[in-house]
Amino acid sequence: MKTVDRTEHAIEPLPAQRTGHRRDLAAAGAGVALVAAAVLVGRAIESADHTLVVHWPPLLATWYPHTGTGTWAAPAVAAAVIGYGPVLAERMRWRSLLLAGYATALAWVFSLALIDGWERGIAERLTTKHEYLRVIGRFDDIGAALRGFNEHILIGPPGNWPAHVAGHPPASTLTFVLLDRIGLGGGAWAGVWCIVTGASAAVAVLIAVRTLAGERIARRAAPFVVLAPVAVWAGTSADGYFAAVAAWSVALLALAATRTVRSPAAAALGAGLLYGLTCYLSYGLTLIALPLAAVLVLTRTARPLPLFVLGALVTPVAFTLAGFNWWEAYHLLVDRYYQGAGGIRPYSYWVWANLACTAIAVGPATLAGLRRTAAGVPGTVRTLRAGTTAPPQRLILLVSAALLALLAADLSGMSKAETERIWQPFMLWLIPAAALLPAPGRRGWLAAQAVVALAVNHLLWTGW
Repeated sequence: MKTVDRTEHAIEPLPAQRTGHRRDLAAAGAGVALVAAAVLVGRAIESADHTLVVHWPPLLATWYPHTGTGTWAAPAVAAAVIGYGPVLAERMRWRSLLLAGYATALAWVFSLALIDGWERGIAERLTTKHEYLRVIGRFDDIGAALRGFNEHILIGPPGNWPAHVAGHPPASTLTFVLLDRIGLGGGAWAGVWCIVTGASAAVAVLIAVRTLAGERIARRAAPFVVLAPVAVWAGTSADGYFAAVAAWSVALLALAATRTVRSPAAAALGAGLLYGLTCYLSYGLTLIALPLAAVLVLTRTARPLPLFVLGALVTPVAFTLAGFNWWEAYHLLVDRYYQGAGGIRPYSYWVWANLACTAIAVGPATLAGLRRTAAGVPGTVRTLRAGTTAPPQRLILLVSAALLALLAADLSGMSKAETERIWQPFMLWLIPAAALLPAPGRRGWLAAQAVVALAVNHLLWTGW
């Protein structure tokens, strides 16, 4: 097995990294143009026939300039990261950096959510008519609820599930049922749970990047990972929690495959357990298999696979024995999707407007990083065959795998709109591409990231 070299002595940037500032700006500008086109075309379509079912296309949002408690806190967090983040990320001890990264990501998500206020921004988000907390009382008998879960997916029969319950396997709803059972019921606890767990995804991403592409690359990525605009939709939505579960699965597999953890076997088993759970939190997150496969390709080993597969089977077997049929539920969900807004939202618009939503959520720095990723793919493929990939090329492969997963979700037609929220688990792995940007100008890119998040949360009322 070829292990990943994490010493990175005398690492030189790829040729594409030394130059290309104008092309980086062009990539960010192309993202702005894509968003503008999605806004203008979307408004025209919605005005003409009301088939988009969103008030401020391409985002599921309403124009609503406002301020709140977070109006003062969020810019302070952003300013601290812009001013000190790049330097501290280079100098702090690794474990201290991870703790600081988690604390900063947590502060960023919380402060953005508080722009909408505690009640509307956090405590009430998961209590609306579409959300999981609406059905807590119907899970008094969990076994009976699971056995009859599929009977309530379609619109029509009495007692059909709310949109988000019907749209996900029951592990997502059970999370909030179990929180309620241990005394953490209600929207406030549910919101805090999603934010606290969701912010940990930043740590998982940094661990995986360090393990696969080296510590120097991970340190460069850290400020961008914790200050990503996608934090607007991580607070508060269950998809932030889903993203964290998926991210830790990838991180644990990376540790197991490189054997850079005390117990690689436990890490492989844990990665499988979390992947199995991920598939029962959201149907679409089966596509996290692509970043997981990239881990094995990069480390050139299949050694963790038996224990990974064993762990991945635990959740499916448990739910199947409890009476829930995943495959049947998925096919019913497809029908339910087309019974609702999915049946009238035009694929011809959303197949590209979804990417405009992604451009907003990942920010201009990520778009510039993705430009460099695309430029580096041919060289990465050549060196991968020879087994001589450099750290930036390992990052390119990991980012490319996540991008492929996102594009597969887009082409499926099962994610028409709301992708700024739904695709968080994929977008998290695109953001480290900003580590490919040269050091000069890094603070400017971070500032651009912050401006996008602050503008969206102050000018729009985002919902789902």
